[in-house]
Amino acid sequence: MFGSETVPFLLLVFLGASMAIFYHEENTRVVDLTFAMNASSVYWPGSPDFIFTILNRKQIGNHWFESNYFATAEHGGTHLDAPAHFSKGKWRTHEIPVERLVGPGVIIDVRSKATANHDYRVHISDIEVWEFKYGNIPQGAIVLMNSGWTKRYPDKSQVFNSENTTDPETFHFPAFHEDAVEWLIQHRNISIVGVDTPSVDYGQTKTFPVHQLVGANNILGLENVACLDKVPEHGAVIFAGVAKLYDGSGGPARVIAIYTIDSSNYNTLITIGIMTVILSILIFRFCRL
Repeated sequence: MFGSETVPFLLLVFLGASMAIFYHEENTRVVDLTFAMNASSVYWPGSPDFIFTILNRKQIGNHWFESNYFATAEHGGTHLDAPAHFSKGKWRTHEIPVERLVGPGVIIDVRSKATANHDYRVHISDIEVWEFKYGNIPQGAIVLMNSGWTKRYPDKSQVFNSENTTDPETFHFPAFHEDAVEWLIQHRNISIVGVDTPSVDYGQTKTFPVHQLVGANNILGLENVACLDKVPEHGAVIFAGVAKLYDGSGGPARVIAIYTIDSSNYNTLITIGIMTVILSILIFRFCRL
């Protein structure tokens, strides 16, 4: 039915067209930035253990039925800190305006620095580097540190970077420097400061200045955020869902990011697809000469 030169031509045309169609339909990404809650979840020392009890898991007549009981401290696994956590009179969990739980994602990548120095703290200079590349941090931003700590979770000795996971004085992990957070508060209108480590204050803190700063200014905190290497530094929208716990100081969070493929990359892929089709036509005509 087709000549020998026609089959390669059709294959190339199909490849080019498929690339354009595929990337048009698949240019949106949704990323889960949450660790599952279970008995392995990492909590700050002094918190009670996570409890999960199966109440029902059985067939009842012609349908299946499951229900469970669970108990957890507020501040464990991927979780949100309400301002009241470290600041008297500020928002408790149920008082947080829902619009504060969603915002433009600002991912500060300090993986190389945190690898070299486990006590590294995000500085103003790191924020300036981000803004040099992408412009001013947008209003209502959710500013997250990516230190590469995700790969350590849920091994507590790795997460706290200590052989004694019950003694905070031995902890060594990166977070934000209070000067950087103060700068964000004074110069940018942000909603959340978050980290992929157990605390927005670094492991060797004694006074938790970042917790105090964000709380006093009704800014939320996110801790143990997962998989930030799967999210672009700029261009994502972050959602931090948390149960509306009355009088709570925080709670387990379901954090997700939504973003689209960078438009320049998308346009490049479309161009490649079109050029592939044109090249196929030229090759086809040349082969017929």
